[in-house]
Amino acid sequence: MTLDPTKQGSSAHKNDPTGTGHTYWVIPDGYIPPESRGTLESHESICVLNTGITDAQLSITIYFEDREPLEDIVAEVPARRTKHIRTASLQSGEQSIPSGVPYAITVSSNIPVIIQYSRLDTTQPELALMSVMAYPVR
Repeated sequence: MTLDPTKQGSSAHKNDPTGTGHTYWVIPDGYIPPESRGTLESHESICVLNTGITDAQLSITIYFEDREPLEDIVAEVPARRTKHIRTASLQSGEQSIPSGVPYAITVSSNIPVIIQYSRLDTTQPELALMSVMAYPVR
């Protein structure tokens, strides 16, 4: 494979104002493990990649089986950056996601972004790490 010397050291999306990805994502399986063992903490993260030249403004909603959603959660991902948002840190007013309770997530963005979802479960010595792409809807 031969590289074009005029393009070496540059990103394919460096000057793309819209970036890569979608503006609406769904993560149907959320669950913050209620306990941790060892030195690592059980957690989940929404991993966001913004390849555009504009900051991404995110609006996050958390849905539950037995209660009203947590809405109006905002986050920002600077242009040409990545951000890992721990779901345990998300709040809507005084409410947050309780551990040990199933939930689902929707993420809306003002510009296209790429979203991956990760869970680290350290509730037993044989810890588990799961990472999946979120489902892009629009």
